[in-house]
Amino acid sequence: MGEAHGGAVRMVRVLVGLALGALWWWAVLRLAFSPRAGVVEGAVAAGGWGLSLLPVHCVPKSQAAGAVGSDQWRPRIQAWLRTQRARRRPRPPAPDPHRPI
Repeated sequence: MGEAHGGAVRMVRVLVGLALGALWWWAVLRLAFSPRAGVVEGAVAAGGWGLSLLPVHCVPKSQAAGAVGSDQWRPRIQAWLRTQRARRRPRPPAPDPHRPI
């Protein structure tokens, strides 16, 4: 039963995705070619484009393979800050090559 249910859920997801994709293309083509296109088509097109920017393949960090934990960033940031502070320190003047030591 679980395998058949998973197949049905997958099919529904595919059909919903195809329907939303068709709706988006309808809105984009209507905006491009119809002088009567309006706010609804613009909202559908902009909303679909905005959704395409979202990361849809996200998983919790605890389940992600090769994810860097937040505890590993702190030492890297602190090391970077140390190098930045060292660069800002005033350096002693370079010896004058014309002055005898």
